[in-house]
Amino acid sequence: MAARDRLPASFHWGTFLANMAAALLLGFLVQAGTQGALGATGQALLSTGFCGALSTWSTFSKEVLALTDARRLARAGGYLLATVAFGLGLSFAGGALAQAIW
Repeated sequence: MAARDRLPASFHWGTFLANMAAALLLGFLVQAGTQGALGATGQALLSTGFCGALSTWSTFSKEVLALTDARRLARAGGYLLATVAFGLGLSFAGGALAQAIW
């Protein structure tokens, strides 16, 4: 049985995981730039370009609004809170990882 068969279908896993990966990588890149491991151009290219392309915040917003419109307020609120909380946590974790490396 695939993992996706065991997960709630109504939770937007693809968007959530893409945003979490982008948050982790962004935290890492920002801290790496602060430590001098990346130049300003490299940091801007990777942070804004790659992480911006990887993250799907517009899709996330659309999904939260769709859940709200469908009167699934608890699910919309949970999705919103989980995305923000885990995203911030992973950003800090990415920064800590970069700091440990450099």
